[in-house]
Amino acid sequence: MKASEKKRDATTGGQLGLGHQFAWWATESEVNMAMPAPAPAPITISCAPQNVTLDLKRTAIVVIDMQNDFCAPGGWVDHIGGDFRPDRKPIEPLQKLLPPLRRSGVPVIWVNWGNRPDLANMPPNQIHLYKPTGIGVGLGDPLPSSGAHVLEKDSWAAAVVDELAPENGDFNVDKYRISGFWDTQLDSILRNLGIRSIFFAGVNTDQCVLHSLTDANFLGYGCLLVEDCCATTSPDFCTEATIWNVKKCFGFVTNSENIMSALDQRTAG
Repeated sequence: MKASEKKRDATTGGQLGLGHQFAWWATESEVNMAMPAPAPAPITISCAPQNVTLDLKRTAIVVIDMQNDFCAPGGWVDHIGGDFRPDRKPIEPLQKLLPPLRRSGVPVIWVNWGNRPDLANMPPNQIHLYKPTGIGVGLGDPLPSSGAHVLEKDSWAAAVVDELAPENGDFNVDKYRISGFWDTQLDSILRNLGIRSIFFAGVNTDQCVLHSLTDANFLGYGCLLVEDCCATTSPDFCTEATIWNVKKCFGFVTNSENIMSALDQRTAG
């Protein structure tokens, strides 16, 4: 056995870290911080304003706020009289896209509003978003139909919709602001996975998806908005402005069909 192989033999040591891209290998006498990274798995995806070649081994999909409070009957949006149906539009394309991404080794990361029960990290301006007049059902309050607490961690209200239930091997991140990166574990998880490119999906296109994407851009990630896997209850011009701004300033825009076509071409090749 070669020395390099011996260092990876489980009988002589163990891996420290997730190991998708970056890990150490430790033995009683040595810690190897120079473990080789896996070879790239490039695919080229039709995007705007330019096509993008990315490395599947260094890419994740982040799915934002596809949870009952926003996307299901009896959730908070439904309770306040909003039309939650537009926010269900990503369900079907995500049902088709996520399985081939998982088979290709692309991590699926679910980022949902999941507040502390005591709201200790939520300042008044954030609570105002959901209770603008100071009365009614807002963050942490029980929904009349089910008793589930609005956007509270581990409640039905904060759970991913049944049609998109996370699978073993997926990652879950609680968020507390419009951006999934603010005061959360998301950036640390992405970096420990060795991620450099991110597909963005979920709701609302012009709010939590956009601001998570822009924060990712500011942190140096390559950002691809998957247009048909995003939706919003806002007026159409909000989506139009979001797409324009992503293409102009923050990344690239594609759709699930383009991604699946690129995956198929790689498999066929």
